[in-house]
Amino acid sequence: MILALVTFRMPATLTREEAAAMFRDTAPKYVALPGLIRKHYVFRALPGHAEAGGCYLWESRAAAEAGHGAEWRARVTAKYGSEPDVRFFEVPVSVDNSGAAPPIAEHPAA
Repeated sequence: MILALVTFRMPATLTREEAAAMFRDTAPKYVALPGLIRKHYVFRALPGHAEAGGCYLWESRAAAEAGHGAEWRARVTAKYGSEPDVRFFEVPVSVDNSGAAPPIAEHPAA
């Protein structure tokens, strides 16, 4: 399993509500996306700017790289006006308190 952490810089004037509206607009693009298990949109206001992005859980590194390819980067840059920073992480162990899965799981290398 691969976690992709994506962040990009936004104007300081952007509010949480405005960011959420932008996120709702793009969310349908991620429904049933091959290899994507889950995506969480993120936002935080910082002194002088805002930071936004997403935390993606992918089935494999190949799926993560395909999902964050050149077309996706161009679309994100055009939508939000900032080049995304993408970092990939292996997920060797996870904790799930939702009750939908065993609470602690180990994952093979992606």
